[in-house]
Amino acid sequence: MRALRRAGIVAGSLVLVLVAALTGVYLWQGPLLLTGTGYAAHNACAVQVMAGRENPQTDLPPNPLVPYLDVRVDGAVATASVFGVGTPQQARFTEGFGCTLASAPLELGEATGVTAAGNPFADAATPSASPAIEAALDRAFAVGEPDEVVANLGTRGVVIVKDGALVAERYADGFDASTPQLGWSMTKSVTSLMTGMLVQQGVVSLSDAQLRPEWTDGRASITVENLLRMDSGLEWDETYDLGTPITRMLYLEPDMGAYVASLPLEHAPGEVQEYSSGSTTLLCSVLAERTGLGADLPRQTLFSALGLSSAVMEPDASGTPVCSSYMWASPRDWAAVGQFALQNGSWNGQQLLPEDWMARSLTVTDTGESDDPGYGMAWRVNVLPDGSLRWPGLPTDAYSANGHDGQLMIVIPSEQLVVVRLGFTPEAAASATVIELAEAVLAADAAAALG
Repeated sequence: MRALRRAGIVAGSLVLVLVAALTGVYLWQGPLLLTGTGYAAHNACAVQVMAGRENPQTDLPPNPLVPYLDVRVDGAVATASVFGVGTPQQARFTEGFGCTLASAPLELGEATGVTAAGNPFADAATPSASPAIEAALDRAFAVGEPDEVVANLGTRGVVIVKDGALVAERYADGFDASTPQLGWSMTKSVTSLMTGMLVQQGVVSLSDAQLRPEWTDGRASITVENLLRMDSGLEWDETYDLGTPITRMLYLEPDMGAYVASLPLEHAPGEVQEYSSGSTTLLCSVLAERTGLGADLPRQTLFSALGLSSAVMEPDASGTPVCSSYMWASPRDWAAVGQFALQNGSWNGQQLLPEDWMARSLTVTDTGESDDPGYGMAWRVNVLPDGSLRWPGLPTDAYSANGHDGQLMIVIPSEQLVVVRLGFTPEAAASATVIELAEAVLAADAAAALG
């Protein structure tokens, strides 16, 4: 009996040690696993349910946990877990609002219907491009190259607008003019335009401060413009890694704006420019609250005004649109955004932005320290603070909206040109592709003028 009792005690101790070890591993790796399952659940929901694509593993950046993940889509809910049991996360699709990480049904209200009325590109006929532009498009899609080269370049859609008209477009296999594609941080530039609309309407101003009631310290002096310019001074790290603010915000926090607002000041507002997706999402939490529109904010402002019928800006579980990262739209609708900026906020005879909005957005303030020189109010300009050019082959007034993995929109007012490129590509290769496309259009125009 004593031997049996001893054996039982030893077995019990081993179980306790095993439980403690597993608990320790979970506490150590739990955030990483939750980030991975959250990323996978959101991707599966957005790519399959919203965009109508079939394979999220190939449509968005890779997840290192893929070999260990079980991802299932059941109607409007995608669930990802480790081996089918550990650290599960769910993403839920809501019509008009896309996919949101949430463990329970969401109450986001009804999405305002958006039609393509007033959008000149929505039903435009597919144009016949000039031979020079067709050759540039071939290079943008790696036509004739081995499959591996095509996959590495990863271009999925290109739209070119010149003098307000669609002059060229092309799509990769499986994509077309109606397929919504994720713009990642190009969403920030859209947010700047949306903010400009609210400034024009008198809802907010760039100088508005005291943006959060709990800010009773130095954060109370942070303004709307500070958040747009990313010089708020809030502590931040945009590195996509375990435990950094950006991954915690996107994959672990149900109220992203509240999380960013809780961070302390690292610098006095206006002193240092630090690229921060948190700043833009925090701004949208302020705008959503002040307008009372919640998740419907983009639809009742910019989307409806421009006729962006394909566009969706996904919210977090609190109803705040994730204005830093999560706008999906067809390439033609992305081009409409660029054309609206090029036209300085004039659309179908209405001035929807303050007349100086784009000029101010493209003015780079000198904070003395910046990790993104040439960044204005959510747009990047060609002429850098030191006088050099970001794109030497393009006119000095060129500016861009940029997104992760090669999303890029170039706007050149002096040439009345907008070039949009969407895909899944390392940033440098994507930039070179878009610059070559823009240069091909300009060269074709010059040749036509001489001829």
